[in-house]
Amino acid sequence: MLVRIVGLGPGDPALLTLGSLEALRAVGRAVTLLAPPDLTKFLTENGIEIRRDLVDDPALLVRGSTEEITRFADRLAALRQAQDDKGALRQAQDDKGVLRQGQGDKGVLRQAQDDKGVLRQAQDDKGEGQVDGRVLRQAQDDNALVMLSLSKHGDDALALGVLGNPLSDFPGLPPLLRALEARGIATHIVPGMPRATLSAAITMPLVPLPPASAHHSWDDLIEIMARLRQTCPWDREQTHRTLVPYLIEETYEVVEAIENDDRAGLCEELGDLLLQIVFHAQLGTETGAFSVADVVDALSNKMIRRHPHVFGDAVIEDVDAQWKNWEQLKSQEATGRKRKSRLDGIPRHLGALQRGQRMQEKAARVGFDWPNVQQIVDKLAEELGELAEARRAKQDDAHVREELGDVIFTLVNLSRGLGIDAEAAMREANEKFYKRFHFMEQRAAEAGKALTDMSLDELEELWQQAKIQAA
Repeated sequence: MLVRIVGLGPGDPALLTLGSLEALRAVGRAVTLLAPPDLTKFLTENGIEIRRDLVDDPALLVRGSTEEITRFADRLAALRQAQDDKGALRQAQDDKGVLRQGQGDKGVLRQAQDDKGVLRQAQDDKGEGQVDGRVLRQAQDDNALVMLSLSKHGDDALALGVLGNPLSDFPGLPPLLRALEARGIATHIVPGMPRATLSAAITMPLVPLPPASAHHSWDDLIEIMARLRQTCPWDREQTHRTLVPYLIEETYEVVEAIENDDRAGLCEELGDLLLQIVFHAQLGTETGAFSVADVVDALSNKMIRRHPHVFGDAVIEDVDAQWKNWEQLKSQEATGRKRKSRLDGIPRHLGALQRGQRMQEKAARVGFDWPNVQQIVDKLAEELGELAEARRAKQDDAHVREELGDVIFTLVNLSRGLGIDAEAAMREANEKFYKRFHFMEQRAAEAGKALTDMSLDELEELWQQAKIQAA
């Protein structure tokens, strides 16, 4: 028995190589693993019988499941044995060129008799047995014509169609070859166009994926995203702009998981954030602007370029020297050359506290900084005095807001001087207040009261309890 393992390409009938198609036609019947409906239809239209009874779980077979491979190989061995028991027809031609069909020890051929008469096998002046590689033509009398069709390789051949190139995209190939060899089943591999490399994913992304329970790869994720864009109504409607709120939300959920020390949650949230990146890359692919491969290339090149002390022979003594080198390298890049200020690289939509601290950090790298923390504290006192003066003078709200902004900006500077992230400190303060206020609500409810019905002294008492018990 021969099993011809044929590469089906990425899944689009147009990308099925001529060699693969001819190999499948030569056999005439095939098991196709995870082939999409359009490809299966194309193969059927080309005269290839699709067998669906030999493999239970195509995804597991592709991934190299020992149980699935063993079951498949055993079924092929049983199929071969059943054919042997029935006596497969053998073609042979004697010295005189007469085609005989032999069966059994004596090689006696018995032909079924149809409604028109008995089929006579003979070679005379009217006909001669011939084999054209596909069809066996028997000599017929003037009243009857019978054709007996055989595949080139007989009933012993089967094709196994695998998406992509079997040599690179079929993890289960080595154990399958070993299993078939152990059962005396011959194999022949026909390569195909590789499946779902980054570039192939752009060409033909809609490749059927393994079941949800299987482990997936980066290439699978690219294919999933492409499929969502093609078939999910919500995903089809999205643009770069409409996805911005989700990108921000997923980023903060990652931050929350980190600050809550939630490892399992962090894994999930990082996946959600990665989906946003892949989503935007898919949109870029569809418009021809860039692909996910371009994103990966740009990032990799940037990291290598900005770390000459890691990927080159540069020597950097400490973190401060690395920062200076980093800023210098950035200024030499295309985006850096377009910037009018060192501060232009900081996103304007960044959180106000975080943006303020980033600007202060960049300014400090050129020497514009307070010599010590005490001077920042003194500056804070000065700014608070100016805020108080603005309020006493009953100046307009714009000026009071300006002075308050100066106070907050100085507080951010103080945070930086103390080595504390201002944004993170504010988030922690918010969370602390939330816990304490929620404690007050619970205690009030247990007493059958609402906070709005309690006096200021009662609220203060609850607050002091919260500081101790809900810290």
